Amino acid sequence: MALRCTLRQLEYLVAVGESGSITGAAQRLNVSPPSVSTAISQLEAAFGLQLFVRKHARGLSLTQGGRQFMDQAQNVLRGAAMLGNLANTITGQVGGPLHVGCLLTFAQIVLPKLRRSFETANPGVAFHQSEQHQAQLIDGLRAARLDVALTYDLDIPADLEFLPLVSLPPYAIFAADHPLAGRARITPAELAPLPLVLLDLPLSVDYFHAIFAADNLRPNIAERTQDMAVMRSLVANKFGYSIANIRPQSDVAPDGGLLASVPIFGSYRPLRMGLVMAEGAENLQNIRSFIAHCRCHLRATTPEFEEP
Repeated sequence: MALRCTLRQLEYLVAVGESGSITGAAQRLNVSPPSVSTAISQLEAAFGLQLFVRKHARGLSLTQGGRQFMDQAQNVLRGAAMLGNLANTITGQVGGPLHVGCLLTFAQIVLPKLRRSFETANPGVAFHQSEQHQAQLIDGLRAARLDVALTYDLDIPADLEFLPLVSLPPYAIFAADHPLAGRARITPAELAPLPLVLLDLPLSVDYFHAIFAADNLRPNIAERTQDMAVMRSLVANKFGYSIANIRPQSDVAPDGGLLASVPIFGSYRPLRMGLVMAEGAENLQNIRSFIAHCRCHLRATTPEFEEP
């Protein structure tokens, strides 16, 4: 029987099934909505199967048959990716697609420069990046939408592997003219009574609370934001101090205010930044090369680097 679909069509199918809309799938794949719509129509015509129920106000929903079809399409795409990785491993070449996720918290600081240097060293790799929250990264790895994810060692499930790259102790961020800005280090006990501008992101906020809980303290939260740039500007304008584990190269806030960083000394555990992947993924040539590159790049470009 002649092949009735392409891998690209299956990729479009999975994207629509997961996003629930043509537009969402097109944005994720960086293609036009008509291209996605045409691919779905072609698949339905080729197999004589209705894959989706069209709901004008709520997008598309998979039919029962469509759900089974998408599950098998995911298996086919995983198998195709494994063939490509196997070929790279056999030949020792680094090439083909590499889907890399990165935690939103530090993606703007780490990912673009890391990607540029990796692509320069490995021009045969088609690098695809996405910036997501921790739960989305985990889902992407489990569904094989991501090959590897750069994140913190927070709530990593047992079915995935975490490879530590760098240790990132926390530091307090003050306005440059704050009385404590010139300190060599500061303790949670000294910070606890001060107004805190909390970077209120999933998992990260639990870690920041744990810095104080390790000494039976509670922070004095004055402001909350989920945007690191907003947090830095709030601090520069003296709404409070904040806490972070990785910092930009510049101590200038987005609105031009000046900042100062002071290491926090206490009984907490440092966060570790590393790579999360499926078990055994580090044996694949592309991922093995990316791991080695990350180790060299982060140690050379992360000022607060410590051995994990």
